[in-house]
Amino acid sequence: MFYNNFIMIKAILFDFDGTLADTAPDLGHALNRQRIARGLPELPLSKIRPQASAGSRGLLGLGFNIKPDDDQYELMREEFLDFYTQRLCHDTCLFPGINELLDQLDARKLPWGIVTNKPARFAHPLIEILGLAQRVGCVICGDDIRNTKPHPEPLLTASKKMDIDPAHCIYLGDDIRDVQASLAAGMQPIVARYGYLGSDQPPESWGARYLIDHPKELLAYL
Repeated sequence: MFYNNFIMIKAILFDFDGTLADTAPDLGHALNRQRIARGLPELPLSKIRPQASAGSRGLLGLGFNIKPDDDQYELMREEFLDFYTQRLCHDTCLFPGINELLDQLDARKLPWGIVTNKPARFAHPLIEILGLAQRVGCVICGDDIRNTKPHPEPLLTASKKMDIDPAHCIYLGDDIRDVQASLAAGMQPIVARYGYLGSDQPPESWGARYLIDHPKELLAYL
């Protein structure tokens, strides 16, 4: 157990896409496959990264300027997810420094978990392939609960599963919704500034007290 401004930190929760894992290359490949099929040029990864945390909604908006209430959205979404399934973990990897950070958490006997809006059918295979399944204390996916982030329900569900009061948890994420969910759950948000940062607002304005540029910097707040 560790103290942060006199608050005992008993667990760390992580977002997945853009925080633990760099999934943008494979998500981008699925989107560009759709664009190529329609005679459109591929988008560079630099344009795809900021939308990767928003999943199919954000990426389809980027690639085709369509929204969930548009007529063709569901068909496009199913095609995108089908393409993504076919190449789920070709170029996806953990961000540099994540394995070392998790080693430190394990050495300190600090439990950690994953809370993501990503559907379980994608998240669990990736967690397994990336070697996290046997280490993680809790995984909450977007279809495990009724309300996804920025609602606090997924974070509160995770803290309940880990039997740790939300006030004693840190949540590390790379999206404004991660900060909003964390604050609403009574947790301490920290922004992974090395992640995708898919918001028009600068991360310094999201409401988190701390921001980090490398995973190892999280250790300073434990």
